[in-house]
Amino acid sequence: MRLNTSMLITVHEKAIAFPTDARLYHKMRVTLVREAHKRDIPLRQSFKKVGKKAFIMQGRYATNKVWVTDFTYIRTHEGWLYLTVVIDLFSRPVVGWSMKSSPRADLVIDALLMAIWRRKPKHRVIVHSDQGVQYTCGDWRKFLQDNHLEASMSRRGNCHDNAVAESFFSLLKMDRIKRRIFKTRADARAEIFDYIEFFYNPKRHHGNNGGVSPMKYEKQYFENLEVV
Repeated sequence: MRLNTSMLITVHEKAIAFPTDARLYHKMRVTLVREAHKRDIPLRQSFKKVGKKAFIMQGRYATNKVWVTDFTYIRTHEGWLYLTVVIDLFSRPVVGWSMKSSPRADLVIDALLMAIWRRKPKHRVIVHSDQGVQYTCGDWRKFLQDNHLEASMSRRGNCHDNAVAESFFSLLKMDRIKRRIFKTRADARAEIFDYIEFFYNPKRHHGNNGGVSPMKYEKQYFENLEVV
């Protein structure tokens, strides 16, 4: 696959090359649509508002039961950088993320696309979000329908319903950003990528996981399943 050299990021002295957003998005979308047709997933599913306690209980039962998504913005001297994350409620890892210069629908869809690509859920997943325009538009609803995902939405104007995502953003800004204004969007992307993939998911202690990182918690969970 042709690589965009502008998206080469050096992290921990290792050069990591990312395919261009458009090409990667197209490849993953084609694969996912084919899988949807193979499984004969219905294209019409209605929005369902799941109670807070109900979806938390479902999410704590196993992986890929409930995902939570939201976006925030990071200041740079080139303008805002918008960040969307998708978090698995089970052990709170960031399973999908997307960073763009505008908060259009593809910002949130690309993050969810990454989550599906990485987790490959075998059953229906509840995707919880707020009622922002990105999460109520036709493109978002169709993507959920095509990929066997069910929408759950916060009550209008109640940010506490999406506290899991808000908590992650608070940690990111406290641990790494610290009110900084990045010189460029590329600098901000590199810093956020490093935080998610090399610190938060594999290393950061999480109170919800008994003080271990999201990745370690899941590893222990699957090891215990094998023993049982």
